[in-house]
Amino acid sequence: MSGAARIIAVGDIVTDVLAVLSGPLATGSDTPAGIRLTGGGQAANTAAWLAARGHPVTLVAVVGDDETGRTRVAELAAVGVDCAVRRCADAPTGTVIVLAGADERTMVSERGANLRLAPADLDAALAGAPDARHLHLSAYTLLDAGSRDAGRHALAAARERGLTTSVDAASAEPLRQVGAAAFLDWVRDVDLLLANADEAAVLAGPAGPHAQAEALTTVVRHAVVKRGGDGAVWASRGGPTVEAAARRVLVLDATGAGDAFAAGLLAAWTGGAGAAEALASGGEVGALAVSLVGARPVH
Repeated sequence: MSGAARIIAVGDIVTDVLAVLSGPLATGSDTPAGIRLTGGGQAANTAAWLAARGHPVTLVAVVGDDETGRTRVAELAAVGVDCAVRRCADAPTGTVIVLAGADERTMVSERGANLRLAPADLDAALAGAPDARHLHLSAYTLLDAGSRDAGRHALAAARERGLTTSVDAASAEPLRQVGAAAFLDWVRDVDLLLANADEAAVLAGPAGPHAQAEALTTVVRHAVVKRGGDGAVWASRGGPTVEAAARRVLVLDATGAGDAFAAGLLAAWTGGAGAAEALASGGEVGALAVSLVGARPVH
């Protein structure tokens, strides 16, 4: 994408053990499923979707010094991601077991080397990408105590360099565990916060999506509440609230759909698009993601 502003994506890279279930999970028994190994991780997925659409992107992450990590980095490089990924000798590449139904997924995670992300990794990546104009942070980096300093440093370093910033809220249960007040303090004054319906309920209470998004703008400049098949809502501090409907497509696998939505939205918004156009771009990429099995674009 000629002339597009480079995005620095910061966060996790894992192997997904993806099981697409044939029906409801039979707890304590057997459930048939299609099972595959594929690349995953919120930041890595968003970076892959950005690169697949021709947008310049650098991924900052840590993998183990193992064959799995080498494979994960190689597949990201193959779709055009610039990988500022450090190999860690004393922790394995992260792994996530994903149990996916038609419109929902449950994850069991081993964070592995993702916990070793350090402030120095961010400094090196920013120094190596002078054309960067935006930093996008996976909140898993903040939610894990081992990588929290790196996540907070990423946001501070980006602001010091004049980059705009965004954070994807990542996952409802870890948000509950750290507490909404602490998390919102960590992301205070970022330019854009993205949260799905469950995450928004943790951060802004059990209100409607418009009220949730507007409440979050007391902390961040813009907030987007992602509602899956019901579309998305964008609120801006001191500005209008915009709603966009979702595209109707056959859902094969919802894994990584929010990460793809973020990629489409950020590509448009960092290029100067307004809220409505950015939401439409996010919806387009998110719809493509749910029509595929796995969290990454096919290449």
